Amino acid sequence: MPIYKAPLRDMKFVMQELFESSQQSSLSGSENVSEQDMDMILAEAAKFCENILFPLNLSGDTEGCHWENKEVRTPKGFKEAYQEFVSSGWASLACEPEYGGQGLPETIALAVEEMVCSSNLSFGLYPGLTRGAYQLLLKHGTDELKQHYLPKMVEGVWSGTMCLTEPHCGTDLGLVRTKAVSQSDGSYKITGTKIFISSGEHDLTENIIHFVLARTPEGPSGIRGVSLFLVPKFLTDDNKEIKQRNTVYCDSIERKMGLKGSSTCVLSFEDATGWLVGSLYKGVANMFTMMNNERLAVGNQGLGIAEIAYQNALSYAKERLQGRALTGVKHPEKNADPIIVHPDVRKMLLTMKTYNEGNRMLGTWVALHIMRSQKAENAVEREEADEFVQLMTPVVKAFMTDCGTEVASLGVQVYGGHGYIHEYGMEQYMRDARIAQIYEGTNGVQALDLVGRKIPTATGRYLRRFFHPVYGYIQEKQGDAFLAEFVGPLQKAFERLQQATITLAQRGLSNPDEIGAAASDYLRLIALTAHAYLWTKACEVAYKKKTGQESAFYESKIATARFFMQKILPQTSSLFACIMSGSKPLMEMKEEAFGPF
Repeated sequence: MPIYKAPLRDMKFVMQELFESSQQSSLSGSENVSEQDMDMILAEAAKFCENILFPLNLSGDTEGCHWENKEVRTPKGFKEAYQEFVSSGWASLACEPEYGGQGLPETIALAVEEMVCSSNLSFGLYPGLTRGAYQLLLKHGTDELKQHYLPKMVEGVWSGTMCLTEPHCGTDLGLVRTKAVSQSDGSYKITGTKIFISSGEHDLTENIIHFVLARTPEGPSGIRGVSLFLVPKFLTDDNKEIKQRNTVYCDSIERKMGLKGSSTCVLSFEDATGWLVGSLYKGVANMFTMMNNERLAVGNQGLGIAEIAYQNALSYAKERLQGRALTGVKHPEKNADPIIVHPDVRKMLLTMKTYNEGNRMLGTWVALHIMRSQKAENAVEREEADEFVQLMTPVVKAFMTDCGTEVASLGVQVYGGHGYIHEYGMEQYMRDARIAQIYEGTNGVQALDLVGRKIPTATGRYLRRFFHPVYGYIQEKQGDAFLAEFVGPLQKAFERLQQATITLAQRGLSNPDEIGAAASDYLRLIALTAHAYLWTKACEVAYKKKTGQESAFYESKIATARFFMQKILPQTSSLFACIMSGSKPLMEMKEEAFGPF
């Protein structure tokens, strides 16, 4: 049977040692959150995830959601777990106290979210989407809408969704057909069909607040005519008491590859009552507040799945006896050695461990910048932090979810035949991980966003928020004898990234296909360079502490970083070669040459 233990020690390392606690406590709202407070919160979250959510994961996958008479029932135990989740305050960690939130640092919320994703990703989608909906309404809603809806959403008794996709319309939101007609009382009547709506209907909350992209009849065509509307499942009175059912219904739920405990719905809006959020025709721009929040959250989903896949693969590799070590018997008292003695198994395990710990550092680095973008006293610092978040959002979403699937697949491989069997759990992790590379914008779209939009912005101003600290750190540490084996590979990867950036900028001016052909390789190149930077900084911390009481932990950090530099970072060389080869190998192929023949 699967196991899960929250990686609290590594979370503590990242939040309190790599990124010192003072970096968080210096920001408004976090002054009174001590390291002891962080430890206590994360320890309690770990207990909840390990003991309440994790036991429901395999059974929830087996049972799935039930749809009947336009209503959805979640798997057995989900409703009770959700009630305990919200009553314990886990839904409101980083929300504003003005609306009933606890105002805790984003880094704590991120760590708790990772535990939820590891222990039960299907369950995590329900409160996770509400958090994104909260951010959207907080930023773009009128005071009246915020006062009416946010307290209940923060409390967790009302949940939220994001309704973009239609049967004919996915990435290209300019094709949205859902119609919004204004009414004399200031509301709108919403009519249309939305598909692939996560948490669109369920039995966990009293009300579901849908954020819907639609167009008014008089609006311009294309994406410029799309607006954003709040459409609740139930209409409520001024006291937030449920008054009547709104005319939005679940026509069906999808039978999916994974995430079977999460309801993915087809929703029909039949003159449903809704209210405009933000300005008319700014719907897609406003929705990006939620979409970007969800993209960062989806990256964390990739890490959550990868972590539990690694833990189970490691446990299996230590217990499964097969063959003998190539260098001689290691356990003569046993009939065979555990498979962890074999180099190929160790390579898989180290790859999993390296990606997981690197992505935990990467996600926390971005979360700190989110906090600075919102809480820093200096306006320039807030703006620079936001630019860093804008740049790294597609990187976090795409790379961390790519790693999630890769690590889950490696976990299946470590298990061998048992990895393909349901009750061992590993095949579920691979199925659950796969969607994260697709929803909230496919990873190919993330790469295009990075290379085609984020990097060219203001002649590369966003990119400088990443380049400058990395370059400065390399220059500062070049003479450090302890770090030489890490700084050298980091510098080479960074130089490749610089050259690739210049080349793409030049080629893209005359041929946009050069951007598209290189985008995914470039995104992975910048992600691996970021990992190299963070692993080097991690080793700087570890070298100072490796002779203390926790020497084994810090030695493990250094050894894992060494594996990354020598076995994974060399990917940057092949990525650079692919980028430099240009678009011709892709685009010169005539369409008919693809076949079939």
